Amino acid sequence: MSQMEANHNPDKRMILVCCGTGCLANGSGAVYEALCDALKGNANFGVETFAKATGCNGLCEKGPLVKILPDDITYCRVKAGDVPEIVEKTLQQGELVQRLLYRDPATKKRYKSHHETNFYKRQKKMALRNIGEIDPAYVQDYLDRGGYQSLEKAVKTMAPSQVIEDVLKSGLRGRGGGGFPTGLKWKSCAAVDNPPRYVICNGDEGDPGAFMDRSIIEGDPHTVIEGMIICAYAIDASVGFIYVRDEYDLAVNNLTNAIKTARECGYLGKNILGSNLCFDIEIVRGGGAFVCGEETALINSIQGNVGEPWDKYVYPTEKGLWEHPTVINNVETWANIPMIINLGAEEFATIGTENSKGTKVFSLVGKVVNTGLVEVPMGTTLREIIFDIGGGIQNKRQFKAVQTGGPSGGCIPESLLDLPVDFDSLTQAGSMMGSGGLIVMDDRTCMVDVARYYVNFLAEESCGKCVPCREGISCLLETLTRICEGKGKLEDLDLLESMSSTIQQAALCALGRTAPNPVLSTLKYFRDEYLEHINNHRCPAGICKELTEFYVDEELCTGCGRCRRNCPADAITGEKKKAHIIDSEKCIKCGECINNCKFQAIKVR
Repeated sequence: MSQMEANHNPDKRMILVCCGTGCLANGSGAVYEALCDALKGNANFGVETFAKATGCNGLCEKGPLVKILPDDITYCRVKAGDVPEIVEKTLQQGELVQRLLYRDPATKKRYKSHHETNFYKRQKKMALRNIGEIDPAYVQDYLDRGGYQSLEKAVKTMAPSQVIEDVLKSGLRGRGGGGFPTGLKWKSCAAVDNPPRYVICNGDEGDPGAFMDRSIIEGDPHTVIEGMIICAYAIDASVGFIYVRDEYDLAVNNLTNAIKTARECGYLGKNILGSNLCFDIEIVRGGGAFVCGEETALINSIQGNVGEPWDKYVYPTEKGLWEHPTVINNVETWANIPMIINLGAEEFATIGTENSKGTKVFSLVGKVVNTGLVEVPMGTTLREIIFDIGGGIQNKRQFKAVQTGGPSGGCIPESLLDLPVDFDSLTQAGSMMGSGGLIVMDDRTCMVDVARYYVNFLAEESCGKCVPCREGISCLLETLTRICEGKGKLEDLDLLESMSSTIQQAALCALGRTAPNPVLSTLKYFRDEYLEHINNHRCPAGICKELTEFYVDEELCTGCGRCRRNCPADAITGEKKKAHIIDSEKCIKCGECINNCKFQAIKVR
């Protein structure tokens, strides 16, 4: 039975279980096995019923998710122990298990289908079009949803130059962070007469909190493969490489299976679809170095060298892998290629903004209600993503900032929440698109500490090849650490700005040149917090321990005892329904009291 048949045939029922990495960690594998066992030989369902394991459904905060088709039912946070009830009530009796339905955090209303929720209905799925809808282990699922039709269209009806022209006209810009026009990259590579040419997929996703590329490879590996084959046809390449982070075991397993299946089906190998195109793909597992996300460092790594970048006075499209012309795009970029060929460049270009076409996938994480994987048209505002799709801030706290673009991105304040998310707008705001991480922060976040955290990450991940990056980032880290410890001086702010400017101008690669962004953006938008740390020796958010003292506001304290019960140091005393007291001598400044207080009665002195 095919995916398409189950979607539209009322006499057949299919149960989709999210088995992406996040849901697997929460027990979705056991849910899938329990469903498979329950369905074996059971004739009491009235219709033919079977289960499939899919990739990430997106709403990670509510996982594991189980979808039942064609009924269009979605159950959230399903455990293996819930399976008997699902089988009895829903599959046999046609009733809903109300407690497992999605519950809107604001209205408390329950929804039968995930399509009815704000999280899903405000998205537009293109790169993620198949994820959560197909079993990545079965190529037939991909074919049922139009898979490899774009490749067939390109090879059988289009000249290579026409394919490149369509990608150019689509306005697609690289989704890996740089935003370089994809079609222009392909055209430049095809024009260099130095065969062989190579095609590379950059799957070295190393940003903290980012899981966009991993989810695409896990849930829809064939779309990446198809995009690469189309490029190979366009630029006349015969060999491709997919560079994947070593820790992405599930992604590698699904990708390995997909490549094997694509060969068996004639989509990879010699004379693809009866044409003269001969192309194959090899997987290369990266060693986990963040700098290998930079394309020239990645090339060095594939060649068996140390993953260090080189100065791009000569671009990889001219002299890349083994000094031959090379196209490198990231996972999400490749996932968009079949859509462009299928829809046509003109239709694709109707989505997004004038200079940022199409959609963008984001991993929405941090202090937001609905964490997960989202895809929206370029130009969607940060407010729409965080509050309409994301459901707002956890525990009814106040929004403070959102960090975009990974560790080299910037922190954007509340005053810019209506900023449209596109390449140019984010850059103008002092941040960047990056690969698509969105980390939401509430009022319990210290922005000086945030800058220190990201700079520390980049200091550890720097390859150390160039002095401005190696020594400059270390200098930034030392200065930020002093400020967080209450040892900072006003002149340190000038030092941070001048050092950042030097690094931006002199660093060898993008990692170094963008490393100051967290510092400069927090200095620009949250300078008052730096001044509080330096002048008043106080951390307003209560994060920097050396500068923090917690106390109880007696007028706001209800004496509920939550702070006392959650204090690991037994530093809080007080009777029920009476204001509590924090013993500053015992307090270890962990912040559990302020995190657990529903009445915001815990203050920072």
